[in-house]
Amino acid sequence: MDNISPFYEKEEKCHLCQQTFSSIKVRNRFVKVMGQDTDLKPKYEDPEINPLLYNVKVCPHCGYSFTDDFSKFFAPGTKNVLKEKISSNWVHQDYGRQRTIHKAINSYKLALYSGLLKKEKHLTLAGLALRTAWLYRDVSETGEEKRFLALAAKQYEEAYINEDLTLTSMSDVKVLYLLAELHVRIDQWDKAVTYFSKVLEKQREPREKQLIEMARDRWYELRDNMKKNEANV
Repeated sequence: MDNISPFYEKEEKCHLCQQTFSSIKVRNRFVKVMGQDTDLKPKYEDPEINPLLYNVKVCPHCGYSFTDDFSKFFAPGTKNVLKEKISSNWVHQDYGRQRTIHKAINSYKLALYSGLLKKEKHLTLAGLALRTAWLYRDVSETGEEKRFLALAAKQYEEAYINEDLTLTSMSDVKVLYLLAELHVRIDQWDKAVTYFSKVLEKQREPREKQLIEMARDRWYELRDNMKKNEANV
């Protein structure tokens, strides 16, 4: 057991160019979560054994970057767009080794660009933006963190309005909670109030009791902060 590395290589096949490449994954048994932030960011006991760093697969041959959430389907014309915008400008880089946080951030940005060009689902794009923000939080780059939190909020709004969440691993309660929490973090408190209210309207849903309790606690905190701000005006 002591000789087993927390990391292992997995062979992947690029959805775009169909070539194979190796990507690093983390063995589940080594991942230890100590808690989470209010926007559901996990806190890992060992920052280096962080599966978020290896979520994105970057094809070293053509630059197309994707996660398990990406569809293998390409709408007509999108492959040509990806090849023109990404592959034709790609300088060979190998992301198939252990990654620093900044290397991981680059991989998420590549996946976001690929996903936007490919017109991936808003829910998938939101998850990429949120995880990019989380990684920026780990290196205390607050401005970039907020920029990607705002992008995540925009994509989650589009997903909530336009996509069928029943076929995904994300419940509508979870999406609403994240929308509320992200708007708190980007200082759009009025929108946060609206979304927290929508979460609390669903308090009878038994599957998401913990999230609803978290929303109630955050709503009280937000209300107190708003009252303090009004008193200081």
